[in-house]
Amino acid sequence: MQNFDPVKLNRPSKIVLQLLCDVSLLTVSFVATMLFKHEDLSFAEQPTIWGAFFVSALTSILTLWYLEIYLAVVRFVTGKILISVAKTALLSATSLYIADMFFNSNISRFVPVLFAVFVFFSLGGIRFAARTYFRRGSQLLKKPVIVYGAGEAGIQLVNALFHGTEFTPIALVDDELSLRGMNIGGLDVYSPDQIPTVVNETGAKVVLLAMPTVRRGRRQEIVNSLTKLQLEIKTIPKMSDLISGKAKISELRTVSVEDLLGREPVAAIPELLSENITGQVVMVTGAGGSIGSELCRQVLNQAPLVLVLYELSELALYTIEDELRKIRTTLQYETRIVPILGSVQNRSLVEAVIGAYKANTIYHAAAYKHVPLVEENIAEGIRNNVHGTLTISEAAQKHGVKNFILISTDKAVRPTNVMGATKRIAELICQAHANDQASTIFSIVRFGNVLGSSGSVIPRFQAQIEAGGPVTVTHKDITRYFMTIPEAAQLVLQAGALGNGGDVFLLDMGKPVKIIELALSMVKLHGIAPYVIDHIDQISPDKGDIPICVTGLRKGEKLYEELLIGNNPQPTRHPRIMAATEVSIPSAALMEMLDRLLYACSTFDLSEIIAILHELPLDYAPQSTGTSDLLWNKKQDIEQSQDSSTEVGLRT
Repeated sequence: MQNFDPVKLNRPSKIVLQLLCDVSLLTVSFVATMLFKHEDLSFAEQPTIWGAFFVSALTSILTLWYLEIYLAVVRFVTGKILISVAKTALLSATSLYIADMFFNSNISRFVPVLFAVFVFFSLGGIRFAARTYFRRGSQLLKKPVIVYGAGEAGIQLVNALFHGTEFTPIALVDDELSLRGMNIGGLDVYSPDQIPTVVNETGAKVVLLAMPTVRRGRRQEIVNSLTKLQLEIKTIPKMSDLISGKAKISELRTVSVEDLLGREPVAAIPELLSENITGQVVMVTGAGGSIGSELCRQVLNQAPLVLVLYELSELALYTIEDELRKIRTTLQYETRIVPILGSVQNRSLVEAVIGAYKANTIYHAAAYKHVPLVEENIAEGIRNNVHGTLTISEAAQKHGVKNFILISTDKAVRPTNVMGATKRIAELICQAHANDQASTIFSIVRFGNVLGSSGSVIPRFQAQIEAGGPVTVTHKDITRYFMTIPEAAQLVLQAGALGNGGDVFLLDMGKPVKIIELALSMVKLHGIAPYVIDHIDQISPDKGDIPICVTGLRKGEKLYEELLIGNNPQPTRHPRIMAATEVSIPSAALMEMLDRLLYACSTFDLSEIIAILHELPLDYAPQSTGTSDLLWNKKQDIEQSQDSSTEVGLRT
């Protein structure tokens, strides 16, 4: 005969089993109560006593049924069920007292009170005992984890894990001295310095951080101490996402470098956030990109009258529009969202959109930004980044747009690549318009890398780690500035409100980060050991779990980035926004050179393009004299091959 497993019973059978169990416990509780009072079984011979008990037991069962106790899944019961059990115990005692008077059974007045106590502990206790028994079997198959944080979030996480199928919590850790040595939710609370002991005793290899409100500096300290133990570190969502309902506390993810590299947030200046947006028509180009999409989210939160999403990629436009419409519905905003599919190079479309919706503010984020790709597609990179900026800035000026904010990059400062050069030219275009005393206020916001943007090192490192390595770093000494996307977008909105015309705003990016240290940290966060090699042939499992391979600088890449061309940054009303006055050239001279540049692009004359980039005041200094453009090099190869064939033919 197979072992009886109540978990496999159907729901009606489980309810019958609970009924039989409750009737038995009520009977045992009544007998125990009477024995406690009379110290013998003489009461058992009195039918009236059993009549009173029958009424009380029936009342108890009906109460449990009415309170839907039998619909609860025993494995998942919580402390809330004790309220229902307490109500049942109270009604049991009351009905016993009334039935005693009706049957005249002479039960002591003390018996109903004691009976209620026995009923409460027996009916409640059996359910928690059953929960523990059924959970224990399933918990053995789960991965043991340590929960760091014994506060409200930690307790909620522990309860969620008990109901889940992947992890079982075996200990709590907390910085709070008053909690040390306590037992919360059935788990002992340890101090952080006891984690190695807990790991050795339990075999836990995962730590779950349940501290959604802890300051970023303390979180970094905790993570650094845990990575030394080669523990995998996961965390719950941010408090803002939990409050808004975007995420649940059980939605764990691996701690990312975004959680550690970002700085402590600085409170925004509300009037700067809303000045160019609230009640106005706002247009965002490149609305589906990393920065553009976050700009759209934060613009929407400032309640514009109309939000125009201008995007070249159909998928990106669909994705951001769908997300924004859901946010608008949830938060009951009245903003009209307008998705426009098109290129910023399309002058007639750009002018039609700006004129039709009468845009007040434009955030120009549309650009090709990946350095190696633009190096290999020079003409189209220039057409999009330069001609696109020229087109939309002239359209903004023509149609009386009040504010035009260009999203620039630190790669525009003394550029060593074409992408950086195109963004510096875009800056020159805005500066030239501003110098012409245009009615539109042109501003430039320049900052470095944003964490998690498309094509950045962090998503690439993450994918390489998940694939088992190797993780590739271009140079051991390469550094970059990093900022979280939400912080960058928020600062852009505020910087745009500070503009007077031609301003170049620099965002405080903090300290530069060595990319190889970034890679080492990301690997360690997964609980695995990294090691550094100079060539793919040096991979050796004896050295560690995942190799970090140094591959050499890519096309157009430099070791470090700068934010300022000159040395005269000035503070502004915001502590993390500085203003600078950079070199500019008169509009007429700039337009003459741009006409030549765009004509060279249309005729695909790469030699002329490179010559003009050197002629413009960009401080353009490529690392090599050759070009990486794929089509140009292919044409050169074909021409050389034809010349060689012609020469051979002549000799023949």
